[in-house]
Amino acid sequence: MASIQSLLDSVALPDSPTARLDAELLLAAALGKPRSYLRTWPEHEPDDAQLATFSAMLERRRAGEPVAYILGHQGFWSLELEVAPHTLIPRPDTELLVETVLQLVPATPLRVLDLGTGTGAIALALASERGGWTVTGVDRIAEAVALAERNRQRLKLDNAEFRQSSWFEALAGERFGLIVSNPPYIAAQDRHLAEGDVRFEPLSALVAGADGLDDIRQIIGEAPQHLEVGGWLLLEHGYDQAEAVRALLSDAGFLAVESRRDLGGHERISLGRWPA
Repeated sequence: MASIQSLLDSVALPDSPTARLDAELLLAAALGKPRSYLRTWPEHEPDDAQLATFSAMLERRRAGEPVAYILGHQGFWSLELEVAPHTLIPRPDTELLVETVLQLVPATPLRVLDLGTGTGAIALALASERGGWTVTGVDRIAEAVALAERNRQRLKLDNAEFRQSSWFEALAGERFGLIVSNPPYIAAQDRHLAEGDVRFEPLSALVAGADGLDDIRQIIGEAPQHLEVGGWLLLEHGYDQAEAVRALLSDAGFLAVESRRDLGGHERISLGRWPA
């Protein structure tokens, strides 16, 4: 029988930039233990059933399937979220949007809208940090709405709700003090769509026209009809789109327009305030 240590040392995942981490996460899941167990008991020998499960997971990873889809969950902010192939995998870059909202907007009662909510990551992170806010997340995909609702129920966040809507389509007459979104923003011909984990993620959640800005244009154009006076709009976008998004916000009449940089130094989100 092979020990935990020898198994991890023998794993080859040549196409993954995080091969060791991937192997540890998958082995811990196969054992039904936290990752810390691997270091505490490196001499432990998994049984045949556990080895078979680990081997099957490795094959899926070698085929390029994201670890989050294999495990069925992903951490975001302080939350552990269920994920599935009909939604994007929440990424650390998006935590900048949550962080910026919490810095920018007072903790007074507020109606918040998360457009294209997917797993519910942004909406649930904000709801978990601001108990006095009422957070609505919408997605055009019914399966995503159901998944976000499962995450909400498991996290017991009663100040959040999820509905099916293609952007603002089902929100006629409703206004919010804050609108946030991590919309599709990749150009249709971008070579990165054929690389890495994104090959397994839904194209509808990634691609937005020839320049990647179609959905951002629509959101900025329609947001004023759904923002309260003085309300904020915050958008995640591509690393090279900040200037274009700031121009769209300014042209639409937003004030206090600016962009914020992620940990890699890229301008990752842009924001503006609807005039008072």
